[in-house]
Amino acid sequence: MDFSEQQIQRYARHILLKEIGGVGQAKLLQSRVLVVGAGGLGSPVILYLAAAGIGHIGVIDPDVVDLSNLQRQVLHTTDRIGVSKVESARQSVAAINDGVQLELIEDRLSTDNVMGLFGRYDVVADGTDNFETRFLINDAAYFAKIPLVSAAILRFDGQMSTYKAFETDDNGGHGPCYRCIFREPPPPGQIPSCAEAGVLGALCGVMGSLQATEVVKEILGIGDTLSGTLMMYEGLASEFRRIGVRADPGCPLCGTNPEILDLSIHGGVSESTCHAG
Repeated sequence: MDFSEQQIQRYARHILLKEIGGVGQAKLLQSRVLVVGAGGLGSPVILYLAAAGIGHIGVIDPDVVDLSNLQRQVLHTTDRIGVSKVESARQSVAAINDGVQLELIEDRLSTDNVMGLFGRYDVVADGTDNFETRFLINDAAYFAKIPLVSAAILRFDGQMSTYKAFETDDNGGHGPCYRCIFREPPPPGQIPSCAEAGVLGALCGVMGSLQATEVVKEILGIGDTLSGTLMMYEGLASEFRRIGVRADPGCPLCGTNPEILDLSIHGGVSESTCHAG
């Protein structure tokens, strides 16, 4: 594609990178990314993807901006308290890059809408804060054959990985899905939410920025994918750890004899929230 003079100036630092260049930037401009949750993680993901020139960004979140969000959800501002988060996202993205097309979905992610949404995008970034929705996103991404970049945060720690178990090599091997590592949601109340246990605001920026980086890498096919690696960040220790993870042959979703063949297992998930702490 031909760049305008303004686009050349805007994306000059990308175009200078040999791993991206003009061809890569054009690919970013033509790409479509869905961000689930416009909260602590979704905020930096959305902002950096917009700045990077992702051509079409979908944002799904049913919530409105609350004063308690502003400690970490940098997408939103004090004067937007009470405004829907997706509308607040629209205003912030427009101020950064008016060349980005934003699809606003003020709704909960559910079994009713998830496959229709995922089928329209190239990559999905999970910024939710509850296990039920994370498992729905994982399963739907697997069935839709769309890479999933997922992160989670709590207190001072974060973790993230990329899941694309649908992608097989010449021998039929593939990386893990989320269920290969975390088989099923923990019992209610076993693991506290950010609202219950707290979270360092800047940690959201660390993990969300890493998510945005991995989304760009997946779109461009550059660098080493995080598929097969669980990245752990311990904020108080200032330490990153990478843990190798493999596909589980016994996984009920992507294993040798799968038991989960559709999304019917998520019958009640439509009542789950889909925001990020």
